Amino acid sequence: MSLAHWLKALFLRHRCTEPCVRFTIVNRTRQTELARCVEVAGDAASRRKGLLGRKTLSAGEGLWIVPCEAVHTFGMQFPIDLVYMDRNKRVKKIRHSVPARRFSACLSACSVIELTAGAARRAGTRNGDELEFTVHSLEGKL
Repeated sequence: MSLAHWLKALFLRHRCTEPCVRFTIVNRTRQTELARCVEVAGDAASRRKGLLGRKTLSAGEGLWIVPCEAVHTFGMQFPIDLVYMDRNKRVKKIRHSVPARRFSACLSACSVIELTAGAARRAGTRNGDELEFTVHSLEGKL
């Protein structure tokens, strides 16, 4: 089942009109926590917006953009780490502390996680590592 179908089924099962799924992401290869509160940008509007408009990300927060193989930081107010993954959730590429007004891509990636600057290094994440996603919470208007 594709991620889009899985998320849609999850939202319908919980009858949320404005769903917000949050994940905890663990680097299984290194046995470290990469982030504990990651939102999903899985529709066109949320992927387009990304983190624009936010003044910061707190430690442990992030945004998982699915599908995605390129991002920009034009209009961003803080640097971010980018972790590109393939469809098996293996890390393909990492960009550390990407400042504003930059463009980054990984054409072999299926999705990217945007994290607070330094998060990928603190977790020891490297290319080839396998990440594990666990549903942390599901919020929305019931």
